[in-house]
Amino acid sequence: MHPSSLRAVFAALQHRNFRLFLTGQFISLCGTWMQTIAQGWLVLHLTNSAFAVGLVTALGSLPVLLLSLYGGVIADRVNKRRFILVLQSLMLMEALTLGVLTALNLITVEWVMGLAVFFGLLTAFEVPVRQAFVAEIVDRKDLMNAIALGSSAFNLARVIGPALAGLVIATLGLAVCFFANAVSYLAVLASLIRMDAGDVRATAPVSLWRALGEGFAYVFGNRWPRALVIIVTTFSVFGFSFMPLMPVFARDALGLDASGYGVMVASIGVGALAAAFFMAAFGGRVRQSRLVLGSSVFFGAVLFIASFAPGFWWAVVLYTVCGGTMALNGIAANTMLQTEAPDELRGRVMGFYSFMVLGLAPFGSLQAGWLAEQFGVRIAFAFGGAICLMVAAGVAWWMGGAARRRRERRRRGEERGFSEVKGREVA
Repeated sequence: MHPSSLRAVFAALQHRNFRLFLTGQFISLCGTWMQTIAQGWLVLHLTNSAFAVGLVTALGSLPVLLLSLYGGVIADRVNKRRFILVLQSLMLMEALTLGVLTALNLITVEWVMGLAVFFGLLTAFEVPVRQAFVAEIVDRKDLMNAIALGSSAFNLARVIGPALAGLVIATLGLAVCFFANAVSYLAVLASLIRMDAGDVRATAPVSLWRALGEGFAYVFGNRWPRALVIIVTTFSVFGFSFMPLMPVFARDALGLDASGYGVMVASIGVGALAAAFFMAAFGGRVRQSRLVLGSSVFFGAVLFIASFAPGFWWAVVLYTVCGGTMALNGIAANTMLQTEAPDELRGRVMGFYSFMVLGLAPFGSLQAGWLAEQFGVRIAFAFGGAICLMVAAGVAWWMGGAARRRRERRRRGEERGFSEVKGREVA
């Protein structure tokens, strides 16, 4: 690769604070994925219920549903670096508690549910402030590259974390995965402490309802944010719910053990990682609106087809593609929202985005878990893929029609202006 092209891929890394932040986040994310894999397997072992697996995920996401919009308001008011330090420290304690209870054989599904709710409460505030924080540690011109590199780290961790989790579960046990996650948070805390303090960007305090109203007015008062709301909401409820039920799909549909389940989750990460690197290298050359719509339609189609994967290797290939289209869609949508949002509203916009992506996940987990319990996990996945495909195609048709109507009005206006000029010349 040409040196200038290589610099373009890693442009955001020229900022020291972002380098520190990305390094800490990557180590922590590896631990988080280890805990995610272990927790899903633990709940399945304790209950032997697909619905319980979905329920734990739903309970963990419920606080995000209730509080992420408020979390976005807080993100615009606080010193983001210090706030993230506090939240990450509490997340460390949650992972440590889960590990101790599991190691002492005191763990119950009720404990897992309670800790999931606590983690969700922290996430409701951590996600919007962390996403808005990225815009403070890189230049605006490097923001899309920073988002893509962040997604690359997330998805590389999605490959490494599950692979490590499968190995650790098989050799050392579930508790070690939780302890590893607790230790991984130390990397985030160290990176935040070492950062240059920089400027603290915050808005003047206003009432909660006024602050929320300003965020809603921006999101729903613009054409593309409205379209993104429809797509992301649909995907959160019907599309992304395949992730928490992957242990059920791996065991019941494909007959895999914990190691095979880890490979399945890692395959999703491989596809997403490749897509994230593509966005980091070439995202600036592709129209984001087309990428959002195209990846939305393709994701629904691939998820539907993958639900009928006849064997392990077919599933690996299809879910790799599924992970890639999911990452393309997420990076493009996130970039459009962050780069176009005013600085003083970015925290609230990302709070709203967190509400859609994470807060609505309980409904997706519950509906997918119920369908899997009643009709089988393949039917649950196929139903979600079909809904995503139909909605994405409908939005693409709607946005395409709106674009054609704007071009037609512009053409008529130009023709009318030309006719008026000609009329004046004749007169």
